[in-house]
Amino acid sequence: MTPEAYAPSPTRRRTYWQTLFTLAVLAAAGWLAHRHWPVLASGAGRLAVADHGWLLVAATAVTATWACSAIAQQGAVPRALPAGRLVAAQFAASAANHVLPAGVGASAVTLRFLMRCGLPAGRSATALAVKATAGAVVRGALIAVLALACPGVLRLPPGSAGRVALVLAVLLAVLLAVARRWPRCRRAAAAVLADVRAVHARPRRAVALWGGSLAFAGLHAVALIAVTQAVALPLPPARVALLYLAASSAAALLPTPGGFGSLDAALGLALTAAGAPAAAAASAVLGYRLLTVWLPLIPGLLVLAVLVRRRTL
Repeated sequence: MTPEAYAPSPTRRRTYWQTLFTLAVLAAAGWLAHRHWPVLASGAGRLAVADHGWLLVAATAVTATWACSAIAQQGAVPRALPAGRLVAAQFAASAANHVLPAGVGASAVTLRFLMRCGLPAGRSATALAVKATAGAVVRGALIAVLALACPGVLRLPPGSAGRVALVLAVLLAVLLAVARRWPRCRRAAAAVLADVRAVHARPRRAVALWGGSLAFAGLHAVALIAVTQAVALPLPPARVALLYLAASSAAALLPTPGGFGSLDAALGLALTAAGAPAAAAASAVLGYRLLTVWLPLIPGLLVLAVLVRRRTL
């Protein structure tokens, strides 16, 4: 075989770099956890004696997010999908998303499900893009509305100009990379726009897409608000919702599985910067992540295995 046959493909090289970056972020998160272990231990103790009623509210909100995700995904597809299997697929996708980097797991599970339902690969991929676009628009709109309702919350801390410049440089690099592949990106964007028009030609599908996306983001914010109430964190609910949406949007820029490390750090820093005690912020983050990641993880993976065995995926 020729030497070129042994050369890693661009996809494999990208996977290598993404994996290395994920490991680096997780290592940094582990170092931060070790450095701030007394605060984390205090937060865990505070969570253990939290108000169980508020924790039940948070758990209910988290459970409802999977149904909202299914509704939004149905809204992004013109044809009707089997409702029960769609909800199960979204639950399994959330578990897979906590194992693979940057939404790869959730996208792969949902893509496979849509193809099993009879959609071509291209239309399945654009359905995922339509749902992701609606989710991003809804999240941006919520941040804008809450920022007006809570002025001064999203101010930059002193000395953050360098970090902002770094983020802008990364975004510029991404835009340049997209520009190099402009014809392919233009074709993909045209396909997504065509599907958006098809969805909005059916008002019920459009309501499902936007309503499900709004409810999904809102219920995650409600879950964190309920956890903050359970641990008596002294911040108004609207401010907590704004901090969650901003921190989770920023953490999405780092391709770690399920936002491990990136979301935890961003959310903890946002809460403490807004005036919450460190121990209370740590307990709120621990409680939110326990309900959204650790408790559903094993059941979600079991549902994923059942769906694969039944050839639903």
